[in-house]
Amino acid sequence: MPAPVLVVIAHGSRDPRHAATVHALVRRVRSLRPELRVETGFLDFNIPSVPGVLESLALEGVRHVVALPLLLTRAFHAKADIPAVLRDAPRRLRIRQAEVLGPSPLLMSALERRLSEAGLTPADKPSTGVVLASAGSTDPEAIAVIAKIAREWRQTGWCAVRPAFASAGFPRTEDAVRELRALGCKRVAVAPYVLAPGFLPDRIARGAAEADVLADVLGPAPEVARVLLERYDAARTPALAALGA
Repeated sequence: MPAPVLVVIAHGSRDPRHAATVHALVRRVRSLRPELRVETGFLDFNIPSVPGVLESLALEGVRHVVALPLLLTRAFHAKADIPAVLRDAPRRLRIRQAEVLGPSPLLMSALERRLSEAGLTPADKPSTGVVLASAGSTDPEAIAVIAKIAREWRQTGWCAVRPAFASAGFPRTEDAVRELRALGCKRVAVAPYVLAPGFLPDRIARGAAEADVLADVLGPAPEVARVLLERYDAARTPALAALGA
C-alpha cells in the first residue's frame, strides 16, 4: 500500500509572510523525506483550502491521508475546526488526524537555535532571562502546556524563563520582560513560540521593545520539520483511529 499522503493544515493569514513561511517549512519536510508526498492546505485566508486539497486527492484516487495540524498546542483549532473539516472530506478518503507539534524536545531545540542565531551563546545562559512568548489561547490545556514548557526550559541553565501571551492570556510579553529585569537577570531575551509571522507575532515583537534580544519565529527550522515527520509516522500506525474509516 502506498504511504499515506501528508496534508499539512495551516491556519492561514492575510499576512503574506505567513503562507511563505509555511511553504518554506513544507519544502524542508520534503527535502528530509523526498519519497513522501506532502500537500499544504489552509483553514482560512490562503489557498489552497483544506477541503480543496482533500477533494483533489480524492479525485486522483488517493485513499490514505494523514492530516497534520500545523499547531503548537491542542486548542480550539485542533479540537474543533480541523476535525469538522475532516469529517466533511470525501468519503473515499481514509484520514488520520495527527497530533499537534508541541510539546516536543525538538521544538525546545528550535527555540535554542533561534536564540543562538540572535546572538546568544551557551555562556550567556546563567545571566539571561527568557520570555517564552506564545500567541495565546482561551483553552486551559494550551495555557498549561506553555507554562510547563517554560518550567522545563528553565532547568536547562537560563537565569529564568517566563511564559507570555500575545492574546487571550497574561502576562503580555512586555510585562514578562519587566518581571525578568526585576528579578535581576542581566540580559532579557524574547523567544517567540510561534511558527510563522503575522498579526500576533508582530504584537510579540512590539512587546519585546525593552528586551535585549528578540529571536525569530520557529518557521522552517530543521527541528520543526523533524517534528512534522515524527507526528506523521505516529499517525500512520493502526493505533490511531481513522476518521471516516
